[in-house]
Amino acid sequence: MNGFALSTELPAFDTPGMVHRARCRRTALIAGVATALIVAGGATALASMSGASQAPAKPAAVTVDHDKATFLLGGVTKEPIPVDLTGVDVDGAKGQLLKAELRLGTIVKVTSPGCEPATVVELTPHSPKIVSEGYTVNVKLCAG
Repeated sequence: MNGFALSTELPAFDTPGMVHRARCRRTALIAGVATALIVAGGATALASMSGASQAPAKPAAVTVDHDKATFLLGGVTKEPIPVDLTGVDVDGAKGQLLKAELRLGTIVKVTSPGCEPATVVELTPHSPKIVSEGYTVNVKLCAG
């Protein structure tokens, strides 16, 4: 039996060639994606430049203070992670707080000009205070 096993030829694999072809494919794919992004960026820049001369930009009616609706999540990485909930509805805010392992405190509706009803306008505590898991966050929603 051993004589039979040694009499067959071993299959030949071109391992260096396989690795080289895989690298070439990967390089070509990366170059293609980079080219597509550059072309799309150039087209966007041209479109925005040509559109700016036709219609003047409207000034923002109300400035939104994103710091009041942003909390800094600490304890996950070295630096705190800012989480901006400005304009997010109640369900979205609850989901983000649960994901950050924070407790939802009181929900209060306040009148604030220029905001969409039932969206977050302020959090307590908000940045620059850093919160970590277990904190209770109070939410103020736009009443309309």
